[in-house]
Amino acid sequence: MILFPAIDLVAGKVVRLERGDRAHMKVYADDPVAVARSFAEQGARWIHVVDLSAALEEDEAACAANNEAIRAICTVDGISVDVGGGVRSLARIDELAAMGAARIALGTVLVLEPGFAEIAARGFGELLAADVAARDGEVKVNGWREGVARSVDDVVGELAGLGFKHLVFTDISRDGMQTGIDVDAYRHVAAIAGFPVIASGGISSVDDIRALAAAGPQVIEGAITGRALYEGAFALPEALEAAAGER
Repeated sequence: MILFPAIDLVAGKVVRLERGDRAHMKVYADDPVAVARSFAEQGARWIHVVDLSAALEEDEAACAANNEAIRAICTVDGISVDVGGGVRSLARIDELAAMGAARIALGTVLVLEPGFAEIAARGFGELLAADVAARDGEVKVNGWREGVARSVDDVVGELAGLGFKHLVFTDISRDGMQTGIDVDAYRHVAAIAGFPVIASGGISSVDDIRALAAAGPQVIEGAITGRALYEGAFALPEALEAAAGER
């Protein structure tokens, strides 16, 4: 199982939100490249980067600072970078690929514009991951601020049918809360998708990571961890061992 330490960016700073709420934001670092380099030095091979300024449609200066940070993170030796947040056009996919992103996650646009989703899946294939976030079984979009009156099963089934092979599923109610994970929810989403998913939201302990790894590669491709890592619930090397099935 791949472990993705997360770097969430607002105006070039490393932050975490509670349940995606911009009003409940904590800044952890001013130098995201140093954070990425530290993750790489501790053994991480992938990093999950989220451009929250783009996702929340913040001002040009904030988005420019995040672009600079993403470009620099992609130059850190030894890591592959998965980038998402506010990716709503083919031009943006091209731009992030040119920066060096190894995988690009799309969320809102896939739900609101199924025609675009089909074109993107056909044109970019394995470079892309679908990013689906839900609260109480209902998919949310636009920085998790708006509902679309569609179920997780409906959206995931549609995206799988369009050809997506990577999918991040976020349980919004648990994100940034360190409340633990619901393995059965990921089993269900993987069954609907027909391929393993990336778990996001709620990891609070190494036991959570072990539980996800134990679900098997047919259910879980990877897991994203952020706040628990930044606040010292576990060390990254310990988490990487757990993800690899080591105790």
